[in-house]
Amino acid sequence: MLFVRSFMILFLSCCMAIRINHCFSSNPSSLRALPVDGHFSFDEVHHAAKDFGNRFQLLPLALLYPKSVSDIATTIRHVWQMGPNSELTVAARGHSHSLQGQAQAHQGVVINMESLQAHKMHVYSGNYPYVDASGGELWIDILRECLKYGLAPKSWTDYLHLTVGGTLSNAGVSGQAFRHGPQISNVYQMEIVTGKGEVLNCSEKQNSDLFHGVLGGLGQFGIITRARISLEPAPDMVKWIRVLYLDFTTFATDQERLIRAANTFDYIEGFVIINRTSLLNNWRSSFDPQDPVQASQFQSDGRTLFCLELAKYFNRDRMDALNEEVGNLLSQLRYMTSTLFLTEVSYLEFLDRVHVSEVKLRSKGLWEVPHPWLNLLIPKSKINDFADEVFGNILTDTSNGPILIYPVNKSKWDNRTSAVLPEEDIFYLVAFLNSAMPSSMGTDGLEHILTQNKRILEFCETARLGMKQYLPHYNTQEEWKAHFGPKMGSFCPEKICLRPPGNTSSWPENISKGNIFLMTLAIYLS
Repeated sequence: MLFVRSFMILFLSCCMAIRINHCFSSNPSSLRALPVDGHFSFDEVHHAAKDFGNRFQLLPLALLYPKSVSDIATTIRHVWQMGPNSELTVAARGHSHSLQGQAQAHQGVVINMESLQAHKMHVYSGNYPYVDASGGELWIDILRECLKYGLAPKSWTDYLHLTVGGTLSNAGVSGQAFRHGPQISNVYQMEIVTGKGEVLNCSEKQNSDLFHGVLGGLGQFGIITRARISLEPAPDMVKWIRVLYLDFTTFATDQERLIRAANTFDYIEGFVIINRTSLLNNWRSSFDPQDPVQASQFQSDGRTLFCLELAKYFNRDRMDALNEEVGNLLSQLRYMTSTLFLTEVSYLEFLDRVHVSEVKLRSKGLWEVPHPWLNLLIPKSKINDFADEVFGNILTDTSNGPILIYPVNKSKWDNRTSAVLPEEDIFYLVAFLNSAMPSSMGTDGLEHILTQNKRILEFCETARLGMKQYLPHYNTQEEWKAHFGPKMGSFCPEKICLRPPGNTSSWPENISKGNIFLMTLAIYLS
């Protein structure tokens, strides 16, 4: 009887502790008492319940506006100390460009990374130039500051109004990646707030496991509060070129030739264009045709076309040499000569080109719509099979946004990072950047696009293409395990693994050989 009585007391005590902890997770009073330099907001939090994906609305309990790194560390340490029974989650929110609610925290704490004031941007212009920037700094602001010193980061994303922490938590890929690798291959050092609330500096030589784990780690190993980014001399101008292909194999072969060459363009990206009306006439607003007569006779209606977009950087004092070099490079390609369009713009204008489209879409009310994007990495040996099925059978009538498709060299990626890649030396980034009309039930509606995405993923699976998702989102532990593959065992026990938001049961348990405690923190920078 004494044993039973003792057991019942212990059981009731544990239940009471769990219940108190559960209630505590939704009680803002404990957060109000935290000593922070910034402040918490408990009322004006609705804007933190949305993101660029525009498909999930998860209302947080509180929004932290940190002034210092210690504010972030104090908050996370507080959640850590609440223990595993707490349901309080934390999400780091940059420019809210995540797609599936990763920067949201239902009844949790969202950290506004753009308010972090601890690290002022500093550009070092010595023999090995770099810039120190806050994790909440936008890449467009980094570019503008570095250009004052005649410098710029080496690798970019197509859209620059993203935060440093956001892109480094994924990879950061654009048309320069074939040469310089992704943005995560161009970082010297970082400051990280771990899942225990520790503030650690890390690099290849200091806390190297954490350094490589955070890069491409989908926010699972901590919050990036500062990064030291490699720079190079910035050019004045860009020769910007577009050409069209009718045949995918020729289009892909030319791209692969270009990314292998020692002397080549500085930026190489491909696009798929499905049934676009008056395509070349639309280009005339920004580009000049090499042959206006032939260009005016070209018809794009009803066709699937493949656009190769190229750029060559230059300074104004070597214009003649540049034109000869570009002419020689173009002469090696097999595009339709009537579709050659060229222009010259400033380096800043070229890199910030997508923002121009953003402004136009916002003016028409077409920016804040659902974005069911799908980003894939396809091995080179399977890209023709992929193109035949997807562009021949699945996407046949139209597309609901840009479709990017271009190769990169795996040798430019650091295999010690958490980024998961296909096995081959060359693989393609294929990005379906769809926009859905909220009330539509047609081909531009959300359900139709999600169905297409599902068909594409199912084909990749059944055809065993060896595809990996970029910006992945999975719903089961088995899917996460399949995604990470052999990398699963390389995650070190001392790393703190942080679960993503939404269906938190989807993140794999015990993902390393050691016993990692999976915190209920949802860290994802965007």
